[in-house]
Amino acid sequence: MTAAVANHDPLRLLGRPWAFIPFIVVLTTAGLWLDSLGGIGLQLVLSAVAWVVLLVSCIPLSPLDRARVAVVVVVATTAEILCSLIWGIYDYRLGNLPIFVPAGHGLVYLVGYRFSQTRLANAHHAIVRAAAIVGVATWAGLGLSGVLGRIDVAGAIASAILIVFLLRGRAPELYAGVFFFVAFLEIWGTWVGTWRWQEYIPGLGLMNGNPPSGAAAGYVLFDIAALALAPVVLAGCRRLTGRAGDVVDPHVAPGDEH
Repeated sequence: MTAAVANHDPLRLLGRPWAFIPFIVVLTTAGLWLDSLGGIGLQLVLSAVAWVVLLVSCIPLSPLDRARVAVVVVVATTAEILCSLIWGIYDYRLGNLPIFVPAGHGLVYLVGYRFSQTRLANAHHAIVRAAAIVGVATWAGLGLSGVLGRIDVAGAIASAILIVFLLRGRAPELYAGVFFFVAFLEIWGTWVGTWRWQEYIPGLGLMNGNPPSGAAAGYVLFDIAALALAPVVLAGCRRLTGRAGDVVDPHVAPGDEH
């Protein structure tokens, strides 16, 4: 295989932020729009595509990063079941939990992770953090003002938590990337009708936006769970398979910054 062919290998491209991030943005934009047009049959097809893309996207990752994606998917799916199906804070169009949603959480994590590896994120940490904080604060302020159609109190509370993570978290560039992507997904997903947030948080009475400004805070918590639990998961898998070796925890993999 020549060097030119190797550089255009699909798996190598999936490891490059400049290729991966636009691909996932286009894929999810089209997928959410298509989901709004059909029934459960189309949703199952879209779900199969989402899972295949997630699994293939994990191939270039290190074992630790694959474990992080697995933790995100498990924790996020648990939160979806609790917050949507049980608590009823938001509802999906068909009244179910689409099978593409757990895969989507894994892809959101990977978009944030790949964004944290870009030259922009690595060379301009302060600017990236400031842009995310301004974005979160502006959206929260607009939500509280009511100009977006609702008084978004719950979103403002979650936004304050997100800002703390952006200022003090272990991976603020990743959190910033997650916020930018989730902001787009929430606005697009609610606009095409894939899901809808309730006007009040059931049982609490807090007014809520559609979407709420702080929706990305949930994804940041999933990322924190991944950072904390993935080494434990990986170590457990290695013990089960009899593989020895220390778990290396590089936040940015060498050679993946372009």
